[in-house]
Amino acid sequence: LVFRKGSRNAHQCLRKTMQDLIIGLLQFDQAWQNPQENRNRIESALKSQSEADLILIPEMAFTGFSMNAEEHAEDWEKSESISWLKEQSLRHNTAFYTSLLIKCDGRFYNRGVFVSEGNVMAHYDKQHLFAFAGEDAVFESGNNQTIVPFKGWKINVQICFDLRFPEGARNLIRDGNPAYDLLLYVANWPSRRISHWDSLLVARAIENQCYVAAVNRVGVDGNQIEYNGHSCIIAADGSYVEQPVQRKESLVFQTISYNQLSDFRKSLPFLKERKG
Repeated sequence: LVFRKGSRNAHQCLRKTMQDLIIGLLQFDQAWQNPQENRNRIESALKSQSEADLILIPEMAFTGFSMNAEEHAEDWEKSESISWLKEQSLRHNTAFYTSLLIKCDGRFYNRGVFVSEGNVMAHYDKQHLFAFAGEDAVFESGNNQTIVPFKGWKINVQICFDLRFPEGARNLIRDGNPAYDLLLYVANWPSRRISHWDSLLVARAIENQCYVAAVNRVGVDGNQIEYNGHSCIIAADGSYVEQPVQRKESLVFQTISYNQLSDFRKSLPFLKERKG
Protein backbone atom coordinates (compact mmCIF):
# COMPACT_ATOMS: atom_id res chain seq x y z
CA LEU A 1 0.00 0.00 0.00
CA VAL A 2 1.42 3.38 -1.05
CA PHE A 3 0.86 6.40 1.15
CA ARG A 4 1.14 10.00 0.06
CA LYS A 5 0.41 13.24 1.86
CA GLY A 6 0.39 16.91 1.05
CA SER A 7 2.62 19.24 3.02
CA ARG A 8 2.32 18.44 6.71
CA ASN A 9 3.29 22.02 7.64
CA ALA A 10 0.63 23.36 5.31
CA HIS A 11 -1.93 21.03 6.88
CA GLN A 12 -1.06 22.14 10.40
CA CYS A 13 -1.18 25.81 9.44
CA LEU A 14 -4.48 25.52 7.60
CA ARG A 15 -6.18 23.59 10.36
CA LYS A 16 -5.90 26.64 12.60
CA THR A 17 -8.64 28.28 10.51
CA MET A 18 -11.04 25.50 11.61
CA GLN A 19 -12.80 25.72 8.27
CA ASP A 20 -10.33 23.78 6.15
CA LEU A 21 -10.57 20.02 5.84
CA ILE A 22 -7.94 17.31 5.43
CA ILE A 23 -9.48 14.57 3.29
CA GLY A 24 -8.13 11.05 2.93
CA LEU A 25 -8.85 8.83 -0.09
CA LEU A 26 -8.48 5.11 0.64
CA GLN A 27 -8.15 3.35 -2.71
CA PHE A 28 -7.80 -0.39 -2.26
CA ASP A 29 -8.51 -3.83 -3.75
CA GLN A 30 -11.70 -5.11 -2.12
CA ALA A 31 -12.02 -8.77 -1.20
CA TRP A 32 -15.05 -10.26 -2.93
CA GLN A 33 -18.02 -10.72 -0.58
CA ASN A 34 -15.75 -10.97 2.45
CA PRO A 35 -16.61 -8.26 5.01
CA GLN A 36 -14.12 -9.38 7.64
CA GLU A 37 -11.22 -9.42 5.20
CA ASN A 38 -12.16 -5.96 3.95
CA ARG A 39 -12.36 -4.62 7.48
CA ASN A 40 -8.89 -6.07 8.06
CA ARG A 41 -7.52 -4.45 4.91
CA ILE A 42 -9.00 -1.07 5.77
CA GLU A 43 -7.77 -1.26 9.35
CA SER A 44 -4.28 -2.10 8.16
CA ALA A 45 -4.28 0.93 5.84
CA LEU A 46 -5.53 3.19 8.61
CA LYS A 47 -2.48 2.48 10.78
CA SER A 48 -0.76 5.40 9.05
CA GLN A 49 -3.74 7.73 9.57
CA SER A 50 -3.11 10.48 12.06
CA GLU A 51 -4.40 13.68 10.56
CA ALA A 52 -7.47 13.40 8.32
CA ASP A 53 -10.77 15.02 9.19
CA LEU A 54 -12.62 12.76 6.74
CA ILE A 55 -11.69 9.56 4.91
CA LEU A 56 -13.55 8.16 1.90
CA ILE A 57 -13.74 4.39 1.32
CA PRO A 58 -15.03 2.88 -1.96
CA GLU A 59 -18.65 1.90 -2.59
CA MET A 60 -19.88 -1.34 -1.01
CA ALA A 61 -16.71 -1.21 1.04
CA PHE A 62 -17.12 -4.57 2.73
CA THR A 63 -18.28 -6.80 -0.17
CA GLY A 64 -17.32 -5.27 -3.48
CA PHE A 65 -20.09 -4.49 -5.99
CA SER A 66 -22.17 -7.56 -5.19
CA MET A 67 -25.84 -8.13 -6.00
CA ASN A 68 -26.00 -10.98 -3.48
CA ALA A 69 -27.97 -8.95 -0.95
CA GLU A 70 -29.88 -11.92 0.46
CA GLU A 71 -26.63 -13.35 1.81
CA HIS A 72 -24.50 -10.28 2.48
CA ALA A 73 -26.77 -7.35 3.38
CA GLU A 74 -26.42 -6.27 7.01
CA ASP A 75 -29.35 -5.35 9.20
CA TRP A 76 -29.58 -1.57 9.55
CA GLU A 77 -30.15 -1.71 13.31
CA LYS A 78 -27.33 -4.14 14.11
CA SER A 79 -24.79 -3.86 11.31
CA GLU A 80 -21.39 -5.22 12.33
CA SER A 81 -19.64 -3.10 9.70
CA ILE A 82 -21.30 0.12 10.87
CA SER A 83 -20.38 -0.69 14.46
CA TRP A 84 -16.81 -1.20 13.26
CA LEU A 85 -16.83 2.16 11.44
CA LYS A 86 -18.04 3.86 14.61
CA GLU A 87 -15.17 2.30 16.56
CA GLN A 88 -12.65 3.37 13.91
CA SER A 89 -13.96 6.94 13.91
CA LEU A 90 -13.28 7.15 17.64
CA ARG A 91 -9.92 5.39 17.44
CA HIS A 92 -8.59 7.60 14.64
CA ASN A 93 -10.50 10.77 15.48
CA THR A 94 -11.77 11.02 11.91
CA ALA A 95 -15.04 10.79 10.01
CA PHE A 96 -15.74 8.19 7.31
CA TYR A 97 -18.00 8.07 4.30
CA THR A 98 -18.67 4.84 2.40
CA SER A 99 -21.57 2.62 1.35
CA LEU A 100 -22.60 -0.93 2.16
CA LEU A 101 -25.35 -3.47 1.57
CA ILE A 102 -28.16 -2.82 4.04
CA LYS A 103 -31.45 -4.55 4.85
CA CYS A 104 -34.05 -2.25 6.38
CA ASP A 105 -37.77 -2.97 6.85
CA GLY A 106 -37.51 -6.00 4.59
CA ARG A 107 -35.92 -4.09 1.70
CA PHE A 108 -32.34 -3.87 0.44
CA TYR A 109 -30.38 -0.65 -0.10
CA ASN A 110 -26.97 0.43 -1.33
CA ARG A 111 -26.72 2.83 1.59
CA GLY A 112 -24.10 5.48 2.16
CA VAL A 113 -23.19 6.20 5.76
CA PHE A 114 -21.38 9.23 7.15
CA VAL A 115 -19.87 8.25 10.49
CA SER A 116 -18.20 10.64 12.93
CA GLU A 117 -17.34 10.55 16.65
CA GLY A 118 -18.85 7.10 17.06
CA ASN A 119 -22.20 7.96 15.46
CA VAL A 120 -23.93 7.72 12.11
CA MET A 121 -24.40 11.42 11.37
CA ALA A 122 -26.38 10.81 8.17
CA HIS A 123 -27.21 8.15 5.62
CA TYR A 124 -27.99 8.27 1.91
CA ASP A 125 -29.65 5.63 -0.27
CA LYS A 126 -28.22 5.51 -3.78
CA GLN A 127 -30.75 7.15 -6.10
CA HIS A 128 -29.54 5.97 -9.51
CA LEU A 129 -29.14 2.20 -9.54
CA PHE A 130 -26.93 0.57 -12.17
CA ALA A 131 -29.46 -1.43 -14.20
CA PHE A 132 -26.76 -2.89 -16.47
CA ALA A 133 -25.55 -4.95 -13.49
CA GLY A 134 -29.07 -5.69 -12.20
CA GLU A 135 -28.74 -3.34 -9.23
CA ASP A 136 -32.25 -1.98 -9.78
CA ALA A 137 -33.70 -5.50 -9.51
CA VAL A 138 -32.18 -6.02 -6.05
CA PHE A 139 -32.10 -2.67 -4.29
CA GLU A 140 -34.58 0.08 -3.55
CA SER A 141 -33.56 3.51 -4.83
CA GLY A 142 -33.41 6.59 -2.64
CA ASN A 143 -35.25 9.78 -3.50
CA ASN A 144 -33.60 12.51 -1.45
CA GLN A 145 -30.43 14.57 -1.61
CA THR A 146 -28.49 14.25 1.65
CA ILE A 147 -26.38 17.17 2.86
CA VAL A 148 -24.31 16.67 6.00
CA PRO A 149 -23.10 19.58 8.17
CA PHE A 150 -19.52 18.85 9.25
CA LYS A 151 -16.96 21.23 10.79
CA GLY A 152 -18.51 24.28 9.19
CA TRP A 153 -18.87 22.64 5.77
CA LYS A 154 -22.04 21.44 4.03
CA ILE A 155 -21.32 18.11 2.34
CA ASN A 156 -23.43 16.43 -0.34
CA VAL A 157 -22.97 12.65 -0.31
CA GLN A 158 -23.46 10.54 -3.47
CA ILE A 159 -22.65 7.04 -4.73
CA CYS A 160 -21.02 5.93 -8.01
CA PHE A 161 -23.64 5.87 -10.84
CA ASP A 162 -25.25 9.01 -9.36
CA LEU A 163 -22.33 10.82 -11.00
CA ARG A 164 -23.99 10.51 -14.41
CA PHE A 165 -27.06 12.49 -13.30
CA PRO A 166 -26.26 16.17 -12.68
CA GLU A 167 -29.74 16.99 -11.40
CA GLY A 168 -29.08 14.94 -8.26
CA ALA A 169 -26.08 17.12 -7.42
CA ARG A 170 -27.59 20.46 -8.41
CA ASN A 171 -26.25 23.14 -6.07
CA LEU A 172 -28.90 25.78 -5.36
CA ILE A 173 -28.91 29.01 -3.41
CA ARG A 174 -30.83 28.62 -0.18
CA ASP A 175 -31.15 31.42 2.36
CA GLY A 176 -28.62 33.39 0.37
CA ASN A 177 -25.92 30.67 0.34
CA PRO A 178 -25.07 27.60 -1.76
CA ALA A 179 -26.74 24.46 -0.47
CA TYR A 180 -23.38 22.69 -0.15
CA ASP A 181 -19.60 23.18 -0.42
CA LEU A 182 -18.20 19.69 -0.94
CA LEU A 183 -19.52 16.81 -3.08
CA LEU A 184 -18.45 13.24 -2.27
CA TYR A 185 -18.52 10.16 -4.49
CA VAL A 186 -17.64 6.62 -3.41
CA ALA A 187 -17.53 4.15 -6.28
CA ASN A 188 -16.82 0.86 -7.95
CA TRP A 189 -16.29 2.42 -11.41
CA PRO A 190 -14.81 0.05 -14.06
CA SER A 191 -11.56 0.94 -15.79
CA ARG A 192 -13.10 0.60 -19.26
CA ARG A 193 -15.23 3.70 -18.59
CA ILE A 194 -12.73 5.63 -16.47
CA SER A 195 -12.54 8.52 -18.95
CA HIS A 196 -16.22 9.20 -18.16
CA TRP A 197 -15.43 9.24 -14.44
CA ASP A 198 -12.59 11.73 -14.93
CA SER A 199 -14.65 14.06 -17.11
CA LEU A 200 -17.86 13.98 -15.08
CA LEU A 201 -16.12 14.66 -11.77
CA VAL A 202 -14.53 17.80 -13.19
CA ALA A 203 -17.89 18.86 -14.63
CA ARG A 204 -19.64 18.45 -11.26
CA ALA A 205 -17.05 20.66 -9.57
CA ILE A 206 -17.31 23.40 -12.18
CA GLU A 207 -21.08 23.49 -12.56
CA ASN A 208 -21.74 23.43 -8.80
CA GLN A 209 -18.83 25.66 -7.72
CA CYS A 210 -17.78 23.17 -5.08
CA TYR A 211 -14.96 20.83 -4.18
CA VAL A 212 -15.39 17.25 -5.35
CA ALA A 213 -13.68 14.34 -3.55
CA ALA A 214 -14.05 10.90 -5.08
CA VAL A 215 -12.69 7.46 -4.29
CA ASN A 216 -12.74 4.37 -6.49
CA ARG A 217 -11.41 0.85 -5.97
CA VAL A 218 -8.64 -1.01 -7.78
CA GLY A 219 -8.17 -4.67 -8.69
CA VAL A 220 -10.53 -7.26 -10.20
CA ASP A 221 -13.81 -8.22 -8.56
CA GLY A 222 -15.70 -11.52 -8.42
CA ASN A 223 -17.35 -10.78 -11.76
CA GLN A 224 -13.93 -10.34 -13.39
CA ILE A 225 -14.45 -6.59 -13.80
CA GLU A 226 -11.26 -4.54 -13.62
CA TYR A 227 -10.92 -1.27 -11.72
CA ASN A 228 -8.04 1.20 -11.91
CA GLY A 229 -8.84 3.80 -9.27
CA HIS A 230 -8.44 7.43 -10.35
CA SER A 231 -9.45 8.63 -6.88
CA CYS A 232 -9.01 12.39 -6.78
CA ILE A 233 -9.96 15.78 -5.32
CA ILE A 234 -11.03 18.65 -7.58
CA ALA A 235 -11.41 22.36 -6.82
CA ALA A 236 -14.37 24.51 -7.86
CA ASP A 237 -12.53 25.81 -10.92
CA GLY A 238 -12.02 22.25 -12.22
CA SER A 239 -8.34 22.00 -11.29
CA TYR A 240 -6.96 19.01 -9.39
CA VAL A 241 -6.07 19.35 -5.73
CA GLU A 242 -5.12 15.67 -5.83
CA GLN A 243 -4.38 14.19 -9.26
CA PRO A 244 -6.14 10.89 -10.11
CA VAL A 245 -4.34 8.04 -8.36
CA GLN A 246 -3.97 5.25 -10.91
CA ARG A 247 -4.10 1.48 -10.32
CA LYS A 248 -2.13 1.17 -7.08
CA GLU A 249 -3.58 0.78 -3.61
CA SER A 250 -3.04 4.03 -1.75
CA LEU A 251 -4.11 6.29 1.07
CA VAL A 252 -3.55 9.92 0.13
CA PHE A 253 -4.32 13.10 2.07
CA GLN A 254 -4.96 16.63 0.87
CA THR A 255 -6.25 19.82 2.44
CA ILE A 256 -9.11 21.78 0.94
CA SER A 257 -9.52 25.45 1.78
CA TYR A 258 -12.87 26.99 2.62
CA ASN A 259 -11.44 30.50 2.15
CA GLN A 260 -10.26 29.69 -1.37
CA LEU A 261 -13.69 28.29 -2.22
CA SER A 262 -15.42 31.37 -0.84
CA ASP A 263 -13.13 33.73 -2.75
CA PHE A 264 -13.69 31.84 -6.01
CA ARG A 265 -17.46 31.95 -5.59
CA LYS A 266 -17.31 35.70 -4.98
CA SER A 267 -15.19 36.24 -8.09
CA LEU A 268 -17.62 34.30 -10.31
CA PRO A 269 -21.03 34.35 -8.58
CA PHE A 270 -23.09 32.44 -11.12
CA LEU A 271 -24.71 30.20 -8.52
CA LYS A 272 -26.80 33.20 -7.53
CA GLU A 273 -28.79 32.62 -10.73
CA ARG A 274 -30.10 29.38 -9.24
CA LYS A 275 -32.85 29.60 -6.69
CA GLY A 276 -33.85 26.77 -4.36
